[in-house]
Amino acid sequence: MTVRAVHHLNCGTMCPVAGFLLGGDAWRGHWVAHVLLVETERDGLVLVDTGFGTRDIEGKTGIQKVFITLGGPVLSRSETAVEQVRALGHKPEEVKHVVTTHLDFDHAGGISDFPNARVHVHAREHAAAMARSHLKERWRYLSAHWAHGPKWEVYAEDGDTWRGLPAVTRLRGLDADIGILPMHGHTRGHSAVIVNHAERWLVHAGDAYFHRSAIEGNERVPPGTAAFERMNMMLPAKHRASLGALRQLCASYRDLDMFCAHDEREYAALRGTA
Repeated sequence: MTVRAVHHLNCGTMCPVAGFLLGGDAWRGHWVAHVLLVETERDGLVLVDTGFGTRDIEGKTGIQKVFITLGGPVLSRSETAVEQVRALGHKPEEVKHVVTTHLDFDHAGGISDFPNARVHVHAREHAAAMARSHLKERWRYLSAHWAHGPKWEVYAEDGDTWRGLPAVTRLRGLDADIGILPMHGHTRGHSAVIVNHAERWLVHAGDAYFHRSAIEGNERVPPGTAAFERMNMMLPAKHRASLGALRQLCASYRDLDMFCAHDEREYAALRGTA
């Protein structure tokens, strides 16, 4: 079934230190948390990622103080997905599905604001978030975000493909053309999410890259951004392979719009054309 409309939302402004190393010209940088709100004909509302949630704003989820100091999250209630859903004239309970690129706290913090939604995630990502067996995973995954017991829908590659890449294109309970495109590396089960709308494909690449130059190749990725990316990736070899696959997609097809989660220029450009 068709997608009626797609809204590009910023659900978590962040102002990290050393902005001049992140492509800016000031001490504090400016990142967004790019979230999609998809209106469908039969599936209700679908969120792709959630950004920070209301319990993050209230300080109830255990986000580390070092991230708050260095990452500079604004943590504004008006930026939460649930408030932006209301601002668009919808009720939060109309959100029937949340499709996640991964479960880092700045991508999945709002899951608990939609307790009745099905949460779609790659099986490796779900397993990593539940186990939290690595030091990086103990600070990036916050159990408080799913303490309410979400209705998980967990997937692994089963032979389906999209544009020649392994994919999960039939999500349970969803008729709209929304799928999970495994792009592991940043986390063990990190994925891109694809949405078909108005004869084009949106490719939400999550944190498979952090700066548009990683895909465009017309300038170097800012050194601070590259360092942050390396510091947070779980599987470097898989990350490089995923990035190569995304670059090849952009080079081979003209009917898609690709964007990552945190690049403010990509967000502004797509929000302006939506």
